[in-house]
Amino acid sequence: MKPIKVICVDDSPSMRQFLKAALEQDNKIQVVDLASDPYDAREKIKHHNPDVITLDVKMPKMDGLTFLDKIMQLRPMPVVMVSSQTVKGADDTFTALEKGACDYLAKPFDPQLLDEFVELLISKVKAASLINLTALNKKRVQKKSTHKAQMRSYLARLKVQSQIKLIAIGASTGGTEAIKHIIMSTSLNGPPIVITQHMPPIFSRSYAERLDKLLPVPVKEVSGTTKLEFGHIYIAPGDKHLLVKKVGSSLQVVLDNSPPVNRHKPSVDSLFYSAAEQIGGNSLGILLTGMGVDGAKGLLAIKECGGITIAQDKETSVVWGMPGTAVGIGAAVMTLGLDDIAKEITSLYQPSLVVNA
Repeated sequence: MKPIKVICVDDSPSMRQFLKAALEQDNKIQVVDLASDPYDAREKIKHHNPDVITLDVKMPKMDGLTFLDKIMQLRPMPVVMVSSQTVKGADDTFTALEKGACDYLAKPFDPQLLDEFVELLISKVKAASLINLTALNKKRVQKKSTHKAQMRSYLARLKVQSQIKLIAIGASTGGTEAIKHIIMSTSLNGPPIVITQHMPPIFSRSYAERLDKLLPVPVKEVSGTTKLEFGHIYIAPGDKHLLVKKVGSSLQVVLDNSPPVNRHKPSVDSLFYSAAEQIGGNSLGILLTGMGVDGAKGLLAIKECGGITIAQDKETSVVWGMPGTAVGIGAAVMTLGLDDIAKEITSLYQPSLVVNA
C-alpha cells in the first residue's frame, strides 16, 4: 500500500518539524511537505495532492479557518486541525468542524504528554485518510433512510411496551457535528440525554457551552454526581467516564476515574454498560460516527436488556468504525441516517406516531 501523504501547515518552524518527526514514526505515513502559511500551503497542495493536511488555526496572512473554507469549497480533502489548548482554541476548533474539518488535536503543553500526543496524531491522520468525504461535505443534509416494514412494526411494539427513561449517545470522529445535527432536529421535551464524545477536557466544556447557547434546553458538562432531569442534556467531561446510576425512582450520572476503556476516557462502552445495568429496557442507546470499536459491545448490552439500539449508517458516517462494528455484532436494532435518528427520538414523545408506525 502507498503511504498516506501529509502536508503540515503551521507558522511555527519548530512545530512543523515536530509534526513531521512525529508522523514519520509510522512507516505508513509520509510527510511530503511543510507549509508556513495558507498561501505557501496552497501551492504545495497543488503540487503534492496530499491525502491529509494538518492545519493550525492562528497563522499570518490568512487564518486557518478562512483557509479551511477555501479548501472545502475548491478542493475538499481530509483536514485535521491542530489548535491550542485554550478556551479560544476550543471555540475555533468547533467552528472548524462546522466548516468541514474531520478531526482535531490540541497542541501538547506538557512534555510528559508528548508520547500520548504523537500516538493520537498518528491515529487521527490515519483515520482521516479513510473518512467518507461525501458524508463530510454534505453539510449534514442527510438522505432519508429506508425502513423495512417489519422493523418498523417491531420498534413500534417495543416502544409501546417500554417507557424510555434515558437516551445515551456515544461518538468519536465526526461526532460533534453529528450530535449537534440530531439534537437540533429533535423534540427535546423528553427523557434526559447523556452524551459521551471522545475529546479532551477543555474541549468538552466548550462543546457543552456551545450547545447550551444553541438549544432551548439546558446543556451542561457533568462535574460531579448529578440528578438527571427531564428535558436536559449532559456531556461527559473529557477526562472521566460518565456512568448512569439508579437511586430509588430517580436517575443520576456519576463520574468515574478508572483507567481508559478501549483506549478512551471517557468511554462510550462505560456509559452504555452502565445504562444497560441500571435501567436496561428503559434506555435508548445511539452509537454514531467514530474510528475503532468503542461503544459496540455496550450497545449490544443495552439491546440484550430489552432497550432500543440505533447505529448511524455508513452513508452518513464520517468514519463507520464504531457503528459499523456494532452492526457487525448484531448490536443495532436499526441502522439509520442522522435525520431518521432524530425522527426516532422525537417519536418516543409522540405515542400517536408510534401506534401508526
